[in-house]
Amino acid sequence: MPADLAALDARAGRDGLTVLGAFHPGPDDGAPAGTGTLVLLGPAPGGFWPVFAASPEGRDGGADPLDRWSARVIGALAAEGHAVAVFPFGGPPHAPFLAWARRTGSAWSSPVGLLVHARLGLFVSYRGALALGSRLALPAAPARPCDGCAAPCLAACPAGALGAGGYSVPACDAWLDTPAGAACLGSGCAVRRACPVCADGQAPAQTRFHMTAFHGRQTGCDA
Repeated sequence: MPADLAALDARAGRDGLTVLGAFHPGPDDGAPAGTGTLVLLGPAPGGFWPVFAASPEGRDGGADPLDRWSARVIGALAAEGHAVAVFPFGGPPHAPFLAWARRTGSAWSSPVGLLVHARLGLFVSYRGALALGSRLALPAAPARPCDGCAAPCLAACPAGALGAGGYSVPACDAWLDTPAGAACLGSGCAVRRACPVCADGQAPAQTRFHMTAFHGRQTGCDA
């Protein structure tokens, strides 16, 4: 396994992934025994979708393609570096990825309750983690992007399903079933797109994949 986070991020990038944060877990964090550093991984902007779409899982038409891809690719990364792979799917029990994301110091609760990431904004998605035995040096925590932001996410949902009062999944589902909801299915969640961080969002095909998976309730950990 690479000796620092920058090298690990470069290695993960060959598989369309990026390091979304890391921390040194304590006994109450729920990490695998003996973990010195827990590194969270997710799709790399611009690099992930071509890799996944061309993969066997992305092309075979089977169930849960992204989970199967994540298990294979992150599992191979773990084996390569003598680490333990942990995933947000496959439970119960479920690993506490949202709590881990906050522990990295690179993700926080946004005004609408979803996690917001320092680089990926509301498009952050966690596909797995590597539990390393060594304690890697960690960078300084970035600034929380919501500080000083006008919070356009609060009023962005056309269905009023997601805002300061929380998230109504039934209202979101009902909206997606209407002709007007086709814009969200095709272009992505309007609330996530309203976040000024990572304003370019995702590739259209990637957005459609995630929205269709969400509407059909497939697994994973989109924060």
